[in-house]
Amino acid sequence: MGQMVFRVIACALLIGVTFVGRGQEAFDDALLPLNESSFASPGKGEPTVEIPTYQAEPPVEPLTDQGARAFEVQSKSKEARPESAWLDLRQNAGANSTMQSAPDWVEAVTMTPAMEENGETSKTFFHIQLGHSAGDYNVLFFRLLFDDKAEGRPELIARDGSGAQVLRSGELGSGIGLASSDSAMIPMNGISSIDVEVPGDGKTVRGAYLDWMSSSDVVHPLNVEHRDIIAEPFSVMPPLHSPAQDTEQFGTVTATLAADTIRIGSDIQEAAVFQFGIETQPLLALLTFEVASPRIDAPPEVYVNGEAIGPVTFSLPELADPAYRGEMEPLVRQMHFRYTGWLRAQKIVPITSLKVGTNDLIVRNGSGGGNSAIRATQIQLKYLWDKSDYILQPGH
Repeated sequence: MGQMVFRVIACALLIGVTFVGRGQEAFDDALLPLNESSFASPGKGEPTVEIPTYQAEPPVEPLTDQGARAFEVQSKSKEARPESAWLDLRQNAGANSTMQSAPDWVEAVTMTPAMEENGETSKTFFHIQLGHSAGDYNVLFFRLLFDDKAEGRPELIARDGSGAQVLRSGELGSGIGLASSDSAMIPMNGISSIDVEVPGDGKTVRGAYLDWMSSSDVVHPLNVEHRDIIAEPFSVMPPLHSPAQDTEQFGTVTATLAADTIRIGSDIQEAAVFQFGIETQPLLALLTFEVASPRIDAPPEVYVNGEAIGPVTFSLPELADPAYRGEMEPLVRQMHFRYTGWLRAQKIVPITSLKVGTNDLIVRNGSGGGNSAIRATQIQLKYLWDKSDYILQPGH
């Protein structure tokens, strides 16, 4: 195959906040432990989590040796897999609060409200006291759901039994001003509690999902770009990464249009606008990006060179994911759902809509979609190569 000539020039308008990945940070300085009086039952406006008390198991009738061994294996298997925990941290009024249960390894959930001093409001703490899990699990998956405001980004603080700080996550989210979620994996050796620290009254925090992580060997092809594949609950899609430079593999060119986070709305004035140039007409084109807090029934719509080519397709996680958030409107009976996290979106771009030279591409939310944000926007263009697989279909 002759050398393929391809050139992509991408510029993104309306560039928003860059989403920066970060690791956990450990600090030597210790914060003061929370007041023990905060472990009282929740008061008005506080999260309501009911911690179950221990109940003795019913007596078991004598079993045969074979039955006893089977019962022992089943018991160990059951003990070795602790339940996950969903903690509702919304501050509802007492009349609207419903007590919820939690697994026995969640010992207490309390809130220390912010105090106002010298005209400034301090921070709110949600304190989650944890016990030992059944089985040999040492890493905790912690997913926090919150309104991702620039001035109110929460942090996770892991503490030991004395209340001293051991680990600190750094600010979660990216300050995009949308309902979102973020996750951290916390090594639990020596950790007995986790605090959610949030500036202000803490009403931007909605809930937390906790689950214990197991470890296993992971294999991946050497000649394929390394991907961060950590199985998150309810979803199998890894985070989308944007290549810093154009890449080519098996006749397919991948080019980044914008790695940064860009806010979009339903109006054309709130759209994300890109330009890219091509020198050879491709056979197939695929647009891919991630969307934050989209309404799943009003996905973003794509326009190429002034032509509407339709909405994107989402890769949706399981409906059991707590990140699905219902929305009701006056005089509308149907509830709409918004996914308060990041979803992968894709759209096949018709090659008849592309042209040699400069191409204009616009992404905006669908009607009724409200505001959201996109990131890691990239396009793939497929060309013939010397090993292309194709067949000639007989005419009809």
